[in-house]
Amino acid sequence: MKKYNKIISAVMASAMAASLLAGCGNSADGAASSTDGAAADNGAAAAGTSNTTSEAGGETASAGGAVIKIGGIGPTTGSAAVYGVAVQNAAQLAVDEINAAGGINGVQIEFKFEDDECDAEKSVNAYNTLKDWGMQMLMGTVTSGCSVAVAEKTAEDNMFQLTPSGSSVDCVKYDNAFRVCFSDPNQGMASAKYIGENAIASTVAVIYDSSDIYSSGIYEKFAAEAANQPFEIVSAEAFTADSKTDFSVQLQKAKDAGAELVFLPIYYTEASLILSQSSTLGYAPIFFGCDGLDGILNVENFDTSLAEGVMLLTPFAADAEDELTQKFVSAYKEKFGDTPNQFAADAYDAVYAIKAAGEKAGITPDMDMSAMCEAMKAAMPQITLDGLTGVGMTWDASGEPNKEPKAVKITNGAYAAM
Repeated sequence: MKKYNKIISAVMASAMAASLLAGCGNSADGAASSTDGAAADNGAAAAGTSNTTSEAGGETASAGGAVIKIGGIGPTTGSAAVYGVAVQNAAQLAVDEINAAGGINGVQIEFKFEDDECDAEKSVNAYNTLKDWGMQMLMGTVTSGCSVAVAEKTAEDNMFQLTPSGSSVDCVKYDNAFRVCFSDPNQGMASAKYIGENAIASTVAVIYDSSDIYSSGIYEKFAAEAANQPFEIVSAEAFTADSKTDFSVQLQKAKDAGAELVFLPIYYTEASLILSQSSTLGYAPIFFGCDGLDGILNVENFDTSLAEGVMLLTPFAADAEDELTQKFVSAYKEKFGDTPNQFAADAYDAVYAIKAAGEKAGITPDMDMSAMCEAMKAAMPQITLDGLTGVGMTWDASGEPNKEPKAVKITNGAYAAM
């Protein structure tokens, strides 16, 4: 098992303090560039131009001959569907671009995505379905709990796994697994540093899900780093999966303790309820979250005006002005009729990271999954990726990415870079 590798410690702090430099590429030639120059130019490739595309199944197939089969898993139905749909769409967009530009080492990608409904058991079932289909490597899964469960299976099979957004430490505890997003501990540490170094509040409350590894992992690191920052945690209240509809007790304790800011290391569904119930209580603190809050503006029947001023740590902002982000957002909107979120950006970068590593490793479609895995995990620490979620991204052999974070603020009903 691999030990968790702490990334972007002092670098992260200084980067965030210095106006949170955008982690988006400036290259007009596409999302990826590898250290050996193997990554392809996607700037001239239009989205949706692969040989064959099944919109319903999210599958791209070569017109004929051998292909490299990449599977994806995530929730496209259920309470976390905002994440899974974004990942599926953006991954498909990247696959289409890469195939139009010649594929990986001249070979087309065949991509198939399975719904797991954000359920670990269903995610394992989806993995087995993709194995039966002939999957050679996995881009997934989307959520932490599912990613941890599937990581046990990919380790047993020695299949290469790159999760775009599984942030639990255990998502990459085996040497075949890598991730694009920041880990939970790094999100917690970075959030505490950002709040302290920017003097956002002097008194902070935390509401977290003790039954969820994503939420509890972020909270633990946040609390540890808070001891080094000029603010005080005056209230820390938990809820569980069995009690995530009524947050009046947690909010009242935060209010009574005089918390100027409430830190929410949770998912957007519960966050939307907390914001609504806070308004009912007449309590209007600053709300600050992590990538799990991305999607709150899309919650059905939620009054998005209540999210005005909410801050969240994220490596991507759709309104960033660099050329790569603008091209991605434009292509995504044209193809899917929606604005991409951070999960979409993570997935887009994940596919281009696979391309860069695959070309560095010289993978071929006739390789079995284990041989391909050995080649890919050796290549990942050797590539550099200029993507949507970071310029000059690299990976450690531990599976952790190295890149600079930033924060966004909801302003006038949209995410705005800070």
